[in-house]
Amino acid sequence: MNAIFDLSLHLKVAGAGLILLAFAHFAIAKHLRWKEDFARVSLVNRQIFYVHCFFLMLALVLMGLLSLFYTQDLLEPSPLAWVVLVGLSVFWGVRLLFQWLVYDRSLWHGQPLNAFFHWFFTAVWSYLCAVYGLAAWEQMGL
Repeated sequence: MNAIFDLSLHLKVAGAGLILLAFAHFAIAKHLRWKEDFARVSLVNRQIFYVHCFFLMLALVLMGLLSLFYTQDLLEPSPLAWVVLVGLSVFWGVRLLFQWLVYDRSLWHGQPLNAFFHWFFTAVWSYLCAVYGLAAWEQMGL
């Protein structure tokens, strides 16, 4: 199979990318000044946000580790691997939809840096959805 379509390689790239994305949240928090913004929020809301962010980062790391170190297990035909791959594809597909349907256009339209990140993450979510979706498709043997 052509290296461009090597699902093993793409699952590893996706895994490494998800781990990087998890740790990028520290830079994102600094860039978006979460500390300053959340100083004005009630203690309970601030703590809920930080707990949710922690668990999002943990989920990203776990998805990344799964993709990076259990690549062959994901590619070996099995009902469990298929369900995991479909789940990951749906997860990232819904995230892609949210990129366009939830975030207000005014947040990025006419703002070059925000527009760059909007399109960058559109590409990232599309890539993740495609990689996991193609791997799930391969599981079906079609």
